[in-house]
Amino acid sequence: MSYRDRLQERLDETGRPLRVGLVGAGQMGRGFAAQLLRMPGIALSAVLDVQLDRATEALTQAGVQPVAVDDVAAAAEAIEAGGSVALTDVRDLAGLPLDVVVEATGVPEVAVQVAVQALSGGTSVATLTVEADVTVGRYMKQLAEESGALYSVCRGDEPVETKKLVDFARDLNFEVIAAGKGKNNPLDRYATPVTLAERAATKQMNPKMLCSFVDGSKAMIEMASLANTTGLEVSTEGMHGPPSSVATLHETFALVEDGGVIDRPGVVDYCTGDVAPGVFVVVRTEDPYVHHEMTYLQMGDGPYFAIYRPYHLASIEAPLTVYEMVLDGRPSLVSEHWTAEVGAQTKAVLKAGSRIDGIGGETVRGHIVDAADFASRGLAPLGVLAGATLKHDVPVDHTLTYDDVELDETMLITRMRRIQESMDTPGAEVPSLVELSGRAAAAV
Repeated sequence: MSYRDRLQERLDETGRPLRVGLVGAGQMGRGFAAQLLRMPGIALSAVLDVQLDRATEALTQAGVQPVAVDDVAAAAEAIEAGGSVALTDVRDLAGLPLDVVVEATGVPEVAVQVAVQALSGGTSVATLTVEADVTVGRYMKQLAEESGALYSVCRGDEPVETKKLVDFARDLNFEVIAAGKGKNNPLDRYATPVTLAERAATKQMNPKMLCSFVDGSKAMIEMASLANTTGLEVSTEGMHGPPSSVATLHETFALVEDGGVIDRPGVVDYCTGDVAPGVFVVVRTEDPYVHHEMTYLQMGDGPYFAIYRPYHLASIEAPLTVYEMVLDGRPSLVSEHWTAEVGAQTKAVLKAGSRIDGIGGETVRGHIVDAADFASRGLAPLGVLAGATLKHDVPVDHTLTYDDVELDETMLITRMRRIQESMDTPGAEVPSLVELSGRAAAAV
């Protein structure tokens, strides 16, 4: 039975719609809201944004008139009565009668605040901010298990959609050689929001968001997420990112001895060319008859074959995670492994005292590294570097370590990252969700 039919059946059985809260009323959030409300049995019960008018507008654009409320108790009462509310304070989340909270801010610090507050109230969380998951995804998974609710990265982004292809290939018992995505924008490792301002304006995009795509940060983040959910490894530090085409994927991502760029099976990578905006998995079979069948089905000439999806629909597909969590009781993507990390490389010579402006900014770009190597070198995760201060001068193309920076220790994501790094240490103190939620509230 389709999710559409099951949502209607749920509504008929329970007499009330599935209550969804949305945090972040920007481009991604509004796209999610518009698509979500096209389904039966769904209510967008709350929208939270730092700007109340944006939260209100997200509801009205979706055809929902918000109920005016003065406090969280009144908001909860309005939701119970079938209404929808616009709010600004994520600390209110734990007191709202919601089934799922969808986080769409794109800001790692806010993403973890939202997740911790929602989970502490027993509410499941679906996030569109993959940057937070590649920073503290292991710990977030543990907190969700403690809460009895679910935590998931949303459908529609490349990590989840590529994971679906990897699962499909493994279920057919193919050997997975490589999995990844096509990169839309030509790579410019030194791009900044300033150099991209004009292009961003023509695309009606935030310059920092565009910069995170162009400088490679998003590709690094997305492929690290894919690695950590599937157990695949990093192909090479920074990945290869070769040019390719849909027709030649199986050749590009073959093993080196067979003319490709991959030195061992079971890795993540990306490519430029007409593969974007799609995702892929390159598999291999040595079975003569399976080889024959795949060739007959026009999947290539073997023994390597590419399984390709020509699109990902971003926030438009994100509602599928809500349905999957509520109706099937499972997340779309969590970090079940930890094989990849995303650090930060400098885009210019930076002086002592300089502040790091984070993902898509002027100072650093994302850089994917094998998780074990990352830890042994003392590298600093990109996700905790916003607002950090350099202790000394560093050259261009330098991969930042903890010794290079003074982190903003007031940030919840910094605290969570330090906890995650201690989780494997015998006797380490790992705060409970209740303890952490108090700190999350204090950080807002």
